[in-house]
Amino acid sequence: MTAPTPRPGILDIAPYVPGRDTADGGARVFKLSSNESPLGPSEKARAAYIAAADDLVRYPDGGCWALREALAARHGLNVDNIICGNGSDELLTLMAHTFLTHGDEAIHSQYGFLMYPVIIRAAGAKPVVAPETNLRADVDAILERVTEKTKLVFLANPNNPTGSYLSMEEVRRLHAGLPEHVVLVLDAAYAEYVKRNDYEAGIELVSQNANVVMTRTFSKAYGLAGLRVGWLYGPAGIIDALNRVRGPFNVSVAAQAAAVAAVEDAAHLNAAVEHNDVWLPWLTKELRALGLEVTDSVGNFLLIHFPDEDGKRAPEAERFLSHRGLILRGMKEYGFENALRVSIGPEEANRLLVAALAEFLGAA
Repeated sequence: MTAPTPRPGILDIAPYVPGRDTADGGARVFKLSSNESPLGPSEKARAAYIAAADDLVRYPDGGCWALREALAARHGLNVDNIICGNGSDELLTLMAHTFLTHGDEAIHSQYGFLMYPVIIRAAGAKPVVAPETNLRADVDAILERVTEKTKLVFLANPNNPTGSYLSMEEVRRLHAGLPEHVVLVLDAAYAEYVKRNDYEAGIELVSQNANVVMTRTFSKAYGLAGLRVGWLYGPAGIIDALNRVRGPFNVSVAAQAAAVAAVEDAAHLNAAVEHNDVWLPWLTKELRALGLEVTDSVGNFLLIHFPDEDGKRAPEAERFLSHRGLILRGMKEYGFENALRVSIGPEEANRLLVAALAEFLGAA
């Protein structure tokens, strides 16, 4: 008997591996592997989530009207140009399934989000990798790989796991070099954390063009990763196409309620950003003081490079830290064999990490 067979290409996809959430030891576990907010969700969002239990018998609002209105008011957008999804992952996937088919190509940078090649291949298209320069997306390298087969360009800005970003001037140069039929997908999952004057998440570029979209998430600064809520801002034609293929009730009742409350609680978001403003530079400085190479980051995470010496490499450090309840993210899947990514955690976790790494490097 012949077993069912997935269409060609599906079994060639390497499954996405999320950050670990268990440790090998330690009285208390600090999960620093998935760039989640150390402050957790807004109390107002938590209360809205609990209150939504009274409405669980009802289907969600399929258009996420209240959430789109809240986002439009918060960012000064046209509500009709917003679509919400089950995390920004779903919206990125919808972009691939809507605009890619067999024989098409989509470009992503060398160290871009690991889901890009997954969703490109799942749509039957070919992922094309553009090399980065100094762990930063290279506009010229991307443009050099554009062909008549190119339909999408995915750009994580800021990028995970490197923490680097492109200035708005460079993003505009990238867009100007693309043919009109190619859609530039700006994945701005970490935009809330960026404090650089030359950075812009992409709202203005989307507003001015028919072939640019911007995705955002509630999983990072808003502390709602467990609810899976994301949104996309795009031109009318693209929003119309996405609405034709998305699931009719793709964001749950509770997720919508909590997200609306989170958007309206500006004080909690500001506190999350301020926490990062303090501890990102502190942790960068302390890790470098231990002799470790740390890539500059504008996100809520750091890429730590370890010495190429027996007993001091990243896999050994990961095991050492795990036994002490500190869970970091191995970077082998990204091509960094000797690096770990760490999320900025609460003060206690940040200080414990530095002390543990000092012990690791000194005792190795």
